[in-house]
Amino acid sequence: MTIPASAIPFIPRTNVYVDGFNLYYGAAKNTPYKWVDLSALCAAVLPGIHIGRIRYFTALVGAMRGDPHIRQRQETYIRALETVPNLSVHYGHYLASTVSARLAHPPAGGSRYADVLKMEEKGSDVNIATYMLVDAFRADCDQLIVITNDSDLAEPVRIINKELKIPVGIFNPQTADTARRSSVRSGRTIKASPSITLRKVSRFTRDIRSDGPTCHMAISQFPRTLIDAAGRTITKPMGW
Repeated sequence: MTIPASAIPFIPRTNVYVDGFNLYYGAAKNTPYKWVDLSALCAAVLPGIHIGRIRYFTALVGAMRGDPHIRQRQETYIRALETVPNLSVHYGHYLASTVSARLAHPPAGGSRYADVLKMEEKGSDVNIATYMLVDAFRADCDQLIVITNDSDLAEPVRIINKELKIPVGIFNPQTADTARRSSVRSGRTIKASPSITLRKVSRFTRDIRSDGPTCHMAISQFPRTLIDAAGRTITKPMGW
C-alpha cells in the first residue's frame, strides 16, 4: 500500500546556530555537564528535530593564571564536537583588558574602585548573524534555531522571521537553573533574565534545563572517549 505524500507529516530541516560563549556560561559552567553533544542536546530540547547542519561559534582562550590548561580543555572539546556529522566550528577572538570597576561593597576607608581583568569574546555575534542570513537567503533550511540569550541577535532573527518568512526559534541557556547556581555561589538572590527582546521577535522559545540528572544537559553528554576521523582517541577532560 502506497502512503500518499500528503499523509506524511512534514518535519522541517533545521539549521542550529550555537553561541558557544552564551551556552557555556548559561548551561555548562559550574555543572558536571560541559562535555555536551550539541546534536543530542537539540534532540532533547526539541524531540523529533531534523538537523540539517550545526554551526558552533566560539573563540579560543589563552592560558589564564591559576588555570594553565583551559585552552587544552577547550581544544579537546572542539575535537569532540567535530565528530558530530554536519557540524562546523567558526572562530571569533578573545580580547583581554584591564579596566577600573566600582566595588559593590567597598571597605570602610578603602578605595571604591579596583582594577579587574575583563575578558570579551569578539566577532561571534557578527559571525552568527552573517551565517544565519546567508543560509536563510540561499534556502539552506526550513527553519533556524539559535542557542543564545544575546539580544544583539534580535535583528537578524526578526528579519529572517518577518522578511524571509523562515521561522527562527531560540533555545535559551540562561534559565532559572543558571540563576539558582549563581545565587548559591554568590550568597545573594539572582533572578533569571531571559532576553525579552529575543522572545518578542522569535517564532518559538525553549529553555535549556541544566540542573539535575534528567535535565537536557545531563542526558546529552558525549561518551567519555570518542574516536575522530583520523582514528585518534579523544578523552573527556578531568573535572568535566
